[in-house]
Amino acid sequence: MIGGTAAAAAYRSRREAISAFLDARVLALAALGFSAGLPLLLIFGTLGLWLREAGFERSAVTYLSWAALGYSFKFVWAPLVDKLPLPVLSRLLGQRRSWMLTAQVAVMATLVLMAMTDPAEVGLAAMAVGAVALGFSSATQDIVIDAYRIEAADESMQALLSSAYVAGYRGGMIVAGAGALYIAAGLGTTAENYVYAAWKWTYVCMAAAMLVGVATTLLVREPVRRAAAKYVHSVWDYARFLFLFAAVVGAFVIVLARLPGPPDGTALAAFGWNAARLLMALAAALATAWLCVVARVAAKGMVRDTYIDPVADFFSRYGRGALVILLLVGFYRVSDIVLGVIANVFYLDMGYSKETIATATKAFGVAMTIVGGFLGGWLAVWLGTLRVLMLGAVLTVATNLLFLLLAQTPGDIAMLYAVVSADNLTAGLATAAFVAYLSSLTSLSFTAMQYAIFSSLMTLFPKLLGGYSGTVVDLFGYSYFFLGAAILGVPVFLLVALAGRHQRGSSSNSAAHA
Repeated sequence: MIGGTAAAAAYRSRREAISAFLDARVLALAALGFSAGLPLLLIFGTLGLWLREAGFERSAVTYLSWAALGYSFKFVWAPLVDKLPLPVLSRLLGQRRSWMLTAQVAVMATLVLMAMTDPAEVGLAAMAVGAVALGFSSATQDIVIDAYRIEAADESMQALLSSAYVAGYRGGMIVAGAGALYIAAGLGTTAENYVYAAWKWTYVCMAAAMLVGVATTLLVREPVRRAAAKYVHSVWDYARFLFLFAAVVGAFVIVLARLPGPPDGTALAAFGWNAARLLMALAAALATAWLCVVARVAAKGMVRDTYIDPVADFFSRYGRGALVILLLVGFYRVSDIVLGVIANVFYLDMGYSKETIATATKAFGVAMTIVGGFLGGWLAVWLGTLRVLMLGAVLTVATNLLFLLLAQTPGDIAMLYAVVSADNLTAGLATAAFVAYLSSLTSLSFTAMQYAIFSSLMTLFPKLLGGYSGTVVDLFGYSYFFLGAAILGVPVFLLVALAGRHQRGSSSNSAAHA
């Protein structure tokens, strides 16, 4: 009888799971994930191939990956997205949907502007400006979609919404990767015969594909906000807060621009100097923020509620383990991202055509990532998120080493598919577990700000390193680069183990206090 009851419960559970997949919120998150995933490769891989065909050096192409650093600093303006109402739109659509629509329209406009720019004629600087603008508007879309996802349903549906979002995100990457390369190749551009018009219409088509996100934003409902701000909203408060944001960003940009570039020397020395410049610019931005608050330029209560309370909440919940957790967040994807920056250029240098790259690494590869994502979600439910995090870290190092074999067998289609299959399956598994882990760290009282901090930290260091990947390959070759990228992932094993110990301790303390 007990066995029959358990079987009936399992059947109901499976039926409910199938029904949950058809929930309108799940379908909406898949569409919004598509909209969020589309711009990423149009800054990284696809743009890199365009620039290579236009005649730019490999090192210059990978340096342009820094244009996506907006993803790593989105926590700076996340409070604006979280708190600042947009004139007219916020009243018509609500806080989340109005910002979503604004960000999506900005992405479309930027893609069209990039399409109208021929880098072979005007140089790399104009394209870099467009790439930075695309990174900023796309990161803004990520901020609001992440907040929408967390607020759209209770905790029991978060894993399902995250899986749908990741699947849609990868679908957007297929369109921006394989789809864009097929369009460009079909319009006649090749490595030997660069055709600007082909890339122009490719990026116009990508802008049109963003209409999926726009339509979804207009159709979904505004989520119920779970935590109200502690301060009283007023136009004057918003104006002062906006001035604070502009002053902080201005200080950061001015200091960064005024400091001299890296001296001649090794790539390591250049990285060290650029990291120091970044830290000095951040220090100037923080000092400016402090002076604005002391001088009462900005409302102290608003600043505390927006920037200080989310950070204080995290440290109060995790105590001494907070630093270990932040290190894990910052380093978990370093091996994967550093390699990914130069992957498309590597495939091109190995003699594969754009069509082969599109089919193997974009269509097939991203499909394998989606499979890996669902596998990672299922394993996380079965084994626990931290165990799957460790599995993903180990498999990432192992699959990065497979690129050593691919570098020794240029033009081998079977080896290409084998490596792409293993690499993307691992990436999907690790990403699904990591998104679930980040969501578990986020307090519902500070959805937009805390998740923006975590996701920004997740990509900051990897993208800084990734900008030097072309230089490292030029100096040492692909084999040593892939070996180095794999070694970068080894310390993550220890961080996962330590973070798991601290998180279990935090959960025990919380239960004891309860």
